[in-house]
Amino acid sequence: MMETTEHKVLFTSKDLETDQEVRWCPGCGDYAILKSVQKILPELGRPKHEFVFVSGIGCSSRFPYYMDTYGMHSIHGRATAIATGLKSARPELSVWVITGDGDALSIGGNHLIHTLRRNPDLNILLFNNQIYGLTKGQFSPTSEQGKITKSSPVGVADLPFNPIALALGANGTFIARTLDRDPKHQQEIYKKAYRHKGTSFVEIYQNCNVFNDGTFEVFTEKSSKPEHTIFVEHGQPLLFANGSKGIQLDGMTPRVVDIIDNNVDQIWVHDENDMFKAYILSRFSDFESLPRPFGVFYINDNKPTFDGALNEQISERKLLNKKEAFNQLLVSKNSWRVE
Repeated sequence: MMETTEHKVLFTSKDLETDQEVRWCPGCGDYAILKSVQKILPELGRPKHEFVFVSGIGCSSRFPYYMDTYGMHSIHGRATAIATGLKSARPELSVWVITGDGDALSIGGNHLIHTLRRNPDLNILLFNNQIYGLTKGQFSPTSEQGKITKSSPVGVADLPFNPIALALGANGTFIARTLDRDPKHQQEIYKKAYRHKGTSFVEIYQNCNVFNDGTFEVFTEKSSKPEHTIFVEHGQPLLFANGSKGIQLDGMTPRVVDIIDNNVDQIWVHDENDMFKAYILSRFSDFESLPRPFGVFYINDNKPTFDGALNEQISERKLLNKKEAFNQLLVSKNSWRVE
């Protein structure tokens, strides 16, 4: 067996590959996400039969076919509900939800917010390419206003969802963002998401090179990335542009400042346990003057998990006398006698 610094490796990333042809368009960002997940799973120290991948409908939702683990290609928007049921019935499994911006935020929006609220121990990876790719290029809930698509020939009329702000509003307990073109950062975020006890929600900026090519180019190209991205880390100041700029808070308003010798200690230091400041971070995308944050926005390790609370209730009820429990049910307030 191979050894890592943390765990004994029980399988390799090669062992996760299936005999299925990977049927994404050449150049799709999904390939990089698949490879990153296959890279980190062997490092988590558990056998691969304990991993389950549940998906909905969309390009991203082909994912379970390409993972030699247990999995389910479920129905549109309902992956989080199915995964919650699975985790409740089999709490010893590591359950991952693979979804897209259309699947999760349109038909699946209600299921997503209630999953985040309930906090089952799941890992949700949301591939956000700001378009419907599988159905060939209609606008999605994250498409920007004015976007010309096949279903908005004169431009999208409404404003897009902000997935990070939405997850915070639903009281999510682990909220992060990463990019398809940064495998190292992806892998770090996925490991942190796995270690979190509760629902981890990771938004992944993913390029659709056929129907929405280059939508995140400013955050991935070497020439523009330093000025337009900021990678947040717990306990570290918010610096970007190769350390030449930072973010200061003027009250609760973030402002970009140049870094000089006497102002480094005035730069906002990221605290991933501060929900209020996490929300401010989540709204950076509303302003062209602010860089786009990537990393872990918020973690709450103190909220009970839904599957844990549910199974605790079941265990408590099993201790009751079965005859007594049956009689209580039979003569409850919702029963009546017919003469």
